[in-house]
Amino acid sequence: MGFVQEFKEFAVKGNVVDMAVGIIVGAAFGKIVTSLVNDVVMPPVGLLLGGVNFSQLFVDLSGKGYATLDEAVKAGAPVLKYGAFVQTVIDFLIVAIVIFVMIKQMNRLRPKPADKKA
Repeated sequence: MGFVQEFKEFAVKGNVVDMAVGIIVGAAFGKIVTSLVNDVVMPPVGLLLGGVNFSQLFVDLSGKGYATLDEAVKAGAPVLKYGAFVQTVIDFLIVAIVIFVMIKQMNRLRPKPADKKA
C-alpha cells in the first residue's frame, strides 16, 4: 500500500475527523473563555481589589521605573507581565472547570453497564 493511500485512509477515519472538529470547537471556546475572563470576570475582581487592572500589572526589570506597562514596552524595557499571567491562570481554571462539568454530565448520560452475577 502506498503512502498516499495509507494517509488517505488515516485522514478519513472517524476518529481523526472527530478530533479535528474538537480542536476547532476548542479553539473557538478558548476565545470565548478569554473574553469572559478579560471582559467580564477581571473588571469586577479588579474593582473589589481597589480598582486594579490586572492586564497592566508588571515588574520593570530595567530599574528605570516606568509608570505604565505601555511606556515600558514602548521603550523596549524587559518586563514581567504578571497581571497577564494571572488572567491566563484564571482562563485555564475556567476551562478546566467547564470541561470537568461537561465530562461529568456526559458520564451521567451514558448507560451504566449491567451488573454481572458470578
